[in-house]
Amino acid sequence: MENHKLVLPEHLNHYGFLFGGNLLKWVDEYAFIAATIEYPGCNFVTIGMDRVEFRKSVRQGTILNFLVEKTGEGSTSVQYLVHVYRCTNLEENNFIFSTRVTLVRVDEQGKKIPLHE
Repeated sequence: MENHKLVLPEHLNHYGFLFGGNLLKWVDEYAFIAATIEYPGCNFVTIGMDRVEFRKSVRQGTILNFLVEKTGEGSTSVQYLVHVYRCTNLEENNFIFSTRVTLVRVDEQGKKIPLHE
């Protein structure tokens, strides 16, 4: 799955760079969307992200490209690898970072339940 995001002034810190927390929010959101599309009718919550190390800074006006791919499935969880690039092209010099997001399926009370019932 592929998504894009335009970096606006409200996404920046006081130095004029993208807040890392905003980038992590978008990564989490796009992994959640991928899981929701792949497992319709299931409720998911994020339980973890792997190491996050930003390789490049991001300024206002940058269009980010998010590539989301499923990398694993457990009995109650699913994992997605999310790669983030500057949108000019997908060359290595435009790579921002990647991380693995793990989501777990939950019922209405927030308890883990199997992905497939």
